[in-house]
Amino acid sequence: MPASFDHITTWVFDLDNTLYPPQIRLFDQIEARMRRYVSRFLDISLAQADELRAQYWKSHGTTLAGMMEHHAMPPDAFMDDVHNIDFSVLPPDPELAALISALPGRKLVYTNGSRPYAQNVLAARGLHTCLTEVYGIEHADFIPKPRPDAFAKVFTDAGISAEAAVMFEDEERNLQAPKSMGAMTVLVSPNAPTADYVDLHGTDLIALLQQIAATLSPPGGDRAMSGT
Repeated sequence: MPASFDHITTWVFDLDNTLYPPQIRLFDQIEARMRRYVSRFLDISLAQADELRAQYWKSHGTTLAGMMEHHAMPPDAFMDDVHNIDFSVLPPDPELAALISALPGRKLVYTNGSRPYAQNVLAARGLHTCLTEVYGIEHADFIPKPRPDAFAKVFTDAGISAEAAVMFEDEERNLQAPKSMGAMTVLVSPNAPTADYVDLHGTDLIALLQQIAATLSPPGGDRAMSGT
């Protein structure tokens, strides 16, 4: 556990499987729609499309990036289609909303999904009032995390000083670039980190925020946040 997060003025959260528990399996809906879209676009079987989807996620960061590079697929129709899912499976989380709201400074979302999709997720979770700044893959010119140029563009355009920022992610590979820029990094995952660019790891975002809250000091003295 790092000694203190007192220097942090910007809190950057990934979206999928970070701001909601992975057990909800929301992304399963998106993967199914991606299979169908890639199958139609390339006129291949669903099995072939699924193999290609997984391959591009691994090699390019997102299925979209691979499809754009290798098949000249326009991004907007793809994003609209694959994000047309049922958000009612996401329960509101007032405890998480309260913890995020209590963090000092800016709180924002940066996702490999689109801004409209992220806004739907935040609304369903009751986080839309505490996370009002949302940056999607379109704000990085459809360059995905984990590429450093994606982080550089979003951080620059958002006016984020990496040295005073922390990035929360469920994918370890997406933390290497912000760490190299000077940000602190938090991995929210059941898998233990394998790299030294992860500053803090835990399986539950609420528990992690409560830990971090205990390190924060108010301007006048005693620790201000209890996480309750």
